[in-house]
Amino acid sequence: MDFKKLEDVMRQPEGFSLVDKKENLVSNFMADQKHHQIDSGSALQMFLDHIPISSIPGIKSSPVVELKIEDRVKDAIHLLFEKNVSGAPIADVVDPDTIIGRFSDRYVGYIDLAGMVLWALEECEKAHMQTRGTDGDENGKSSMFTMLEDNPQIGQTKVGELAKSYLWDPFFPVHLDDTLFHVLLLLSNHHRLQVVPVIERSSFQGIGFVTQNAVIQLLLQSSGLEWFDSIADKALSEFRFGNEERVDLVYGDRSLAEALHILRESRSGVVAVVNRENNKVIGCIRNSDVYLLLENNEILGDRKRLTAGEFIHTETAKENSDGTFERDLGALFAAGALQLRNNFLPKMDSPVSTKKSNTLKQAMKDLAETKGCFCFLVNDAQQPAGLLTLRDVIIQFAPPCIDSNIHGGGFFESALEQTGCQVKNGTVICDH
Repeated sequence: MDFKKLEDVMRQPEGFSLVDKKENLVSNFMADQKHHQIDSGSALQMFLDHIPISSIPGIKSSPVVELKIEDRVKDAIHLLFEKNVSGAPIADVVDPDTIIGRFSDRYVGYIDLAGMVLWALEECEKAHMQTRGTDGDENGKSSMFTMLEDNPQIGQTKVGELAKSYLWDPFFPVHLDDTLFHVLLLLSNHHRLQVVPVIERSSFQGIGFVTQNAVIQLLLQSSGLEWFDSIADKALSEFRFGNEERVDLVYGDRSLAEALHILRESRSGVVAVVNRENNKVIGCIRNSDVYLLLENNEILGDRKRLTAGEFIHTETAKENSDGTFERDLGALFAAGALQLRNNFLPKMDSPVSTKKSNTLKQAMKDLAETKGCFCFLVNDAQQPAGLLTLRDVIIQFAPPCIDSNIHGGGFFESALEQTGCQVKNGTVICDH
């Protein structure tokens, strides 16, 4: 393998598109494999290991806020809300002198704001029922922070203790020198992993994130290449997705409180809001919408009376922004999805949806354009038939595991086939 040749390809001048770089990269890689048999896992790992994370635009575009394992829930919620970020890595209190060469030693997990808010809200409701009975009602003007002050046993809970409630996400950081191979493996093999933190190796500090949206944006730059289109141009009906037949839903006439409970129990982080009469999708409530409970005390206080159908039409003040600028920069702002007040996410009453007859590529484009994290699979009557998440998409393009006996996604196998090679018994065979 001529590593110098591959590195030169990735360092082409600014006017040289990423698609051109990938075409040259594939050609050079496959040229070196002629008449050779090499373990498929090793071969494709070497290929992907020459697409560095540093080539992914926008990984530093969101502020990195840390939480400490000893922080209190009330303070943690307030910090993330104030800093306008949806989640943060959790740092352990360790002696810097004890960290031996591993930049992940400072961090023990990743937690999002929505998870903490939904947990705290449910715990406060339990405490309220125990002290006032099921007929009691909360003050409609009370804020989340007031509720946590009134319930110190909840508000003063240490962030570290929330690991017992499965609120932590796994923390698998990477460095700028790591590669797309590493990121794709992490995002495809860990269902709870939403973002991959990027850590500065010398300081052991978080400097950014690679989001699932950023990876989708990067993959779409290969549109037009045969080895990408052979997978992406297939109809969604030809794939099997993890949430294909499972959609968490709530009727629009049910209370927001009930919808929030379903959301907390959801593994996908989204609840479809449907019309009771015809079961059509009329909106959605996502983890990314939970911050509205902090921003609007009336919504929080009225959550048992306000219906899910009413909530999805809630309008909040939007910060001034240039939407054209956002769309033109594409992947540059993909990491901006970590912001709480995100002007570019689809509105709750206008979720992204698609039919199984549409192609995977079209669904990817819709998700990339809207910065969405999912799209509903709907039938001709616009009734929910499944859910397509960003992870579902990424899995289709994931490389093989290092154990070459376990096949990866069809994307890279197709890339080999387009060059006259194939994977047979865990070995890449090129017959030309």
